[in-house]
Amino acid sequence: MNDVKELTENKSIWLLYVLAGILTTIVFYYQWLIGTVLAVVLAVIVYFTYRTETLNKQRTENYISTLSYRVKKVGEEALLNMPFGILLFNEENQIEWANPFINDFFDPEQSLIGESLEDLSESLEVAVKDGDEEKWITLGDKRFQAIIKSEERLIYLFDRTEQIELQNQYDNERAVLGVIFLDNYEELTQAMDDTSKSHLNSEVTSILNNWSNDYGIYLKRTSQERFIAVMNKEILTHLEKSKFEILDEVRELISDQNVPLTLSIGIGRGSSDLPELGDLAQSSLDLALGRGGDQVAIKDETGRVKFYGGKTNPMEKRTRVRARVISHALRELVRESEKVLIMGHQTPDMDSIGSSIGILKLAQQNGKKGYVVFDPDGVNTGVQRLMDRIGENESLSEWFITPDDSLDIVTKDTLIVVVDTHKPSMVMEERLLNKTEHIVVIDHHRRGEEFIEQPTLVYMEPYASSTAELVTELLEYQDGPLKLDVLEATSLLAGITVDTKSFTLRTGSRTFDAASYLRSKGADTVLVQNLLKEDLDVYVRRSELVKNATVYREGVAIAKGLEGEDYGAIIIAQAADTLLTMSNVKASFVIAKRQDGKIGVSARSLGEINVQVIMEKMNGGGHLTNAATQLEDTTLEQVEEQLRGIIEEYFEGGDES
Repeated sequence: MNDVKELTENKSIWLLYVLAGILTTIVFYYQWLIGTVLAVVLAVIVYFTYRTETLNKQRTENYISTLSYRVKKVGEEALLNMPFGILLFNEENQIEWANPFINDFFDPEQSLIGESLEDLSESLEVAVKDGDEEKWITLGDKRFQAIIKSEERLIYLFDRTEQIELQNQYDNERAVLGVIFLDNYEELTQAMDDTSKSHLNSEVTSILNNWSNDYGIYLKRTSQERFIAVMNKEILTHLEKSKFEILDEVRELISDQNVPLTLSIGIGRGSSDLPELGDLAQSSLDLALGRGGDQVAIKDETGRVKFYGGKTNPMEKRTRVRARVISHALRELVRESEKVLIMGHQTPDMDSIGSSIGILKLAQQNGKKGYVVFDPDGVNTGVQRLMDRIGENESLSEWFITPDDSLDIVTKDTLIVVVDTHKPSMVMEERLLNKTEHIVVIDHHRRGEEFIEQPTLVYMEPYASSTAELVTELLEYQDGPLKLDVLEATSLLAGITVDTKSFTLRTGSRTFDAASYLRSKGADTVLVQNLLKEDLDVYVRRSELVKNATVYREGVAIAKGLEGEDYGAIIIAQAADTLLTMSNVKASFVIAKRQDGKIGVSARSLGEINVQVIMEKMNGGGHLTNAATQLEDTTLEQVEEQLRGIIEEYFEGGDES
């Protein structure tokens, strides 16, 4: 624009000079003397104008020439000395040129020119082939942000090492809050004299203080059984690497004194809001205690939870006082409700059916109608035998309804009792949970991340043998004499028998007390055995799985089903139980394709190996000695490979989930 303007102005000046020359000629024609003077003046003006323009043009050309040189020089300097890397590569992804910045990260005698991008960074070459515009890579001990210009075959590499280190430093210094709880402390110290109690407190406090000093944790005791621990994320990382060995230290020391005391720790992290951090820590502790204690639960602000520990079978911590309190609370909820709907988990087993019948009798004992939500599809042989017996008993069978029927009769004043599970995705009819605000959960499994929202009453005891055992105790504390017919009592006893493998696993004194109570109410042990009998073809199918078992490592047996063969969930579980009876087998895992198309994994243990945390890493769950999972969109080989990797990690790195 300036050049055009200047050109226009120059034309105007010379036009004026032409007009002035014409006027001078006219004057010279009439007055030659005056015309001569004007001509001389005009010539002088034209001369100086021309000279000035010539000088200006020369200065402009010199300036432009100098500026072009400087711009070129600066461009070269910038290209060579920019504080970030520049790479040019060809169509074969070979480096054609690199600026000195990126060369400084390699051997000075080594030239990058001609090298492949794969030699520089395999992930960078993959990003280029995939058409990514950005990729983070590591060169030596540095972290780079790579900006990829595919069309120009150009890559910019920005050193973000200091930025990442600063971010890591910030993250490592973020506050982490922990709540430490002494499991079973109150019950253990009730019978102790002052000297023994003081000695126990001294031992536990000494262990925890030494532990906190070693890791730089601020520890404050807030009550006889509770401590507050304040740390940062870096300290928590070290604790996770050690797999929280403090759990083992306390357990081993106290075990030497024959005192079954363990620790549970709830940790909240990730939030900058301290009240929220406290809520996360308390919520984590509740999870750890709900899973039986003797473990650590870590929850962040997104709700993700990690578990460590849980190596021992939970102690039998419940008292009859708690059972009586829960029984009375449930009685009041039943009496205040319009009706009671009871449901267990999908593909019900003996424990689910037996405990449902127990709650049905509790509702009837308190003058309320109760209904058991039951889907007849997909039941195993043993449960089908029980359901056939129930079908012959009109006074009992009339209270069994389908999930669709339950949706028709539920109201906002209905009490829903969920037994033998606490996961909404596993209940018989999940839609029922949204129909009322009155929900009770009774379960004996360790609490997982998925849990029914805002239940009115929760009775979870992971040390109990079965939900049928818990329900039997609740029935004992109901008002008035309880009438159970033979089939009802037998159903509850069958639930206990199945879950304890005929009273050989996970049994406590309370288990036998519950069985004795049911026997006094007419439970038929012969009928239990008849219900648990299996068909010959089921036995053969289970034997096929057992036959394919191999010992993966000392004490761990893994069996895999045949390709193209479908197995029932019960057969897979029974095969795992059978493997556990073999000599030198401490834990068993059975992998097979289920009839619903999923790959099922059943895991069993004698208690030394925690199969629950192994299954939780495969999106499953269960007990320390009894767990399972189901996986979709995968193969038997892939599941086996994944399982072997998790088992290796379990043995090499400790017990983490």
